[in-house]
Amino acid sequence: MVERLPPAEWTQRADLAALVAALDADNVRWVGGAVRDTLLGHEVRDIDAATPLEPATVIDRLRSTGIRTVPTGIDHGTVTAVLPGGPVEITTLRRDVSTDGRRATVAFAQNWREDAARRDFTINALYAAPDTLEIFDWFGGLADLAAQRVRFIGDARQRIREDHLRILRYFRFQARFGAELDAEAEEACAELAATLKGLSRERIAGELLKLLGLPDPVDTAARMLALGVLPVVLPEAGAKGIEALRRLVANERAANIAPNPIRRLAALLPSLPAVAETVAARLRLSRALRERVTRAAARQAGDALQPHALAYREGLDSAIDRLLLAGADVSPLIGWQVPELPLKGGEIVRRGVAAGPEVARTLRTVESRWIDEGFPGRDRVNRILDEVLGGI
Repeated sequence: MVERLPPAEWTQRADLAALVAALDADNVRWVGGAVRDTLLGHEVRDIDAATPLEPATVIDRLRSTGIRTVPTGIDHGTVTAVLPGGPVEITTLRRDVSTDGRRATVAFAQNWREDAARRDFTINALYAAPDTLEIFDWFGGLADLAAQRVRFIGDARQRIREDHLRILRYFRFQARFGAELDAEAEEACAELAATLKGLSRERIAGELLKLLGLPDPVDTAARMLALGVLPVVLPEAGAKGIEALRRLVANERAANIAPNPIRRLAALLPSLPAVAETVAARLRLSRALRERVTRAAARQAGDALQPHALAYREGLDSAIDRLLLAGADVSPLIGWQVPELPLKGGEIVRRGVAAGPEVARTLRTVESRWIDEGFPGRDRVNRILDEVLGGI
């Protein structure tokens, strides 16, 4: 029986039909997430295509029909077609020449199965013909998808030795798609966990945050801890961190707040800003993300007493993080706009205070009282200023 991709909105896009016509249907197959997610009835966000055509030929054919391309991964055979309905990554069929666990040297190939064999999991090695929607499955991906099982293609240990990041990818995909655990995969990940030390911090951070951003990564994170994987990439996280993450996920759901991976990373860490800063630096997080995880780590028992004051001083996102981590009510902050102090330093100068440090001190004093009084309007701020200046 021939398996076919069920009809989906994206498979009927006119711009995709134009792309296929430019390359010829025999030279194109949809692959990976778009095929997998369509079979599961999930929303398809990214579309990838495979082709035996080499990148220069792909570029020339698409250009001749007016389709713009960007050489996003030309060294590995990938070009991106810029289409009205969204970009499509087109990658030439490949085979591995050599691998060292961090990067692979590849050669272009002509065989679809050979290309599929170098992919990580069976559920990611499903191809579909664009004209007939026939599915090509050489490694049992359809059965694994039906069983909610994430399984490496071939020998799990060999696949991990080719690319150590596949350990973290396994747990991310297992958290997202899996129900039935694959014993060989679990054992291989535990056995080779130490190989993750050789990867760049950026690659580790990317996978870790993708995992933490899933609806419920708690059981997977707990299993990573038990198997010795989590201590390699995040040694600061322990059993207490897992329980803090479990509480946070429950609090997010109760408050109908979307998951945030940085907030969840903070849950896994001790509530010590210095530790959070060290972790953020090690993972090469951006300055904004470093500040957010560090502020979350500075959470205190009294945060829930003045949620608006907390949001004003720390920022709305950070305040919500800290309240959720504490299991406190976040409803006072939902839809609340952080106000701006209706007073400027120039007004204080016009009131007779010499420009300089005294103006800044006066402004801080007024601001502190304004916050404590619940952010009153301009008239009350003027009276507060009168009182402060009267006391100087």
